Amino acid sequence: MSLNCGLIGLPMVGKTTIFNLLTGSRAETSYFYTGKAETNTGVAKVPDRRVDYLSRMYRPRKTTYAQIQFSDVPGLVRGASQGVGIGNQFLSAVRNVDMLAHIVRSFVSKDVPHLDGGIDPMRDIETIDMELLFADMEIIEKRIERIKGGKKIKQENLLELEVLEKCLEALSSEVPVAGLDLTPEEKHVLRNFSFLTEKPMMLVVNIDEEQFKAKSYPGKDELEAYAAEKGLPVLEICGKIEMEIGQLSDEDKELFLADLGITQSGIDRLARASYDYLGLISFLTVGEDEVKAWTIQKGTTARQAAGKVHSDMERGFIRAEVVKFSDLESAGSMAKVREKGLFRLEGKDYIVEDGDIINFRFNV
Repeated sequence: MSLNCGLIGLPMVGKTTIFNLLTGSRAETSYFYTGKAETNTGVAKVPDRRVDYLSRMYRPRKTTYAQIQFSDVPGLVRGASQGVGIGNQFLSAVRNVDMLAHIVRSFVSKDVPHLDGGIDPMRDIETIDMELLFADMEIIEKRIERIKGGKKIKQENLLELEVLEKCLEALSSEVPVAGLDLTPEEKHVLRNFSFLTEKPMMLVVNIDEEQFKAKSYPGKDELEAYAAEKGLPVLEICGKIEMEIGQLSDEDKELFLADLGITQSGIDRLARASYDYLGLISFLTVGEDEVKAWTIQKGTTARQAAGKVHSDMERGFIRAEVVKFSDLESAGSMAKVREKGLFRLEGKDYIVEDGDIINFRFNV
């Protein structure tokens, strides 16, 4: 699986700057609100020193890192659900993502005016939260109208209607769909709606250099208290500077990041936070053809993991040959791993752990 993340936020918050930073793209940024309805898409490889190490060891023809796909949608303005600005139709581009990253502005710039006046992160968060609520309400209201539009409500639509009305009532009270206590059956009914307020979300605060040095920004305490209450991860990124550094060579990039006291790049930090939040891990496959990182959910069995590589491997699964990356790194070679008795054979129900190097044995 490849993680898919949607970048949302108000206009003029540095959303596209951060998109460029994360993906290495050069999408157009502007000091002015253009009202364009274009969605930028890009892919970022997830930095992984384990893949680097294994690639040096095996010298494969191909090295493949885990990936995160990003969709950068146009900025939402207050009242977008009522057609203000360019409306909210473009939100359909992020309805099928795995998670949302809300880019929140805290940076100060005379050249980049804030559409709502001064810098106020919590005001901006509340604006976007409300627009997402309204967008979901619009979908629910249209669906309820269609269900009730016939002469008689079909039996199979009765539960759907009941669940949608429950969601609509919650949204009307400013409670997101994610805040509802739904039964497995009710969740199944909603599976194809892809409600925005049901998606996992993290807050990415776009700070400036002075705020980075001060380790503070306007409204930080209030924002962190809000995030803690909602269970949302918070990530601070100095977007403009990191994007500029990202255009440099790897050697120069490391020097500049070190000068700023940044130990990990923006994509490093966002990937780690996303994986932790969503309960994702990586296992590794190695060989002369390819060294590759595979993204899976925590709790995935060896047989299920085999299916990520190829369906035949899952169907004809025999066993998994497993070595922990830390054991290989410590031993220095697979031969030493075997000598130390650290090479393991696991069955189909083995729960794969982060950093497992696996060779699947199968027969079809």
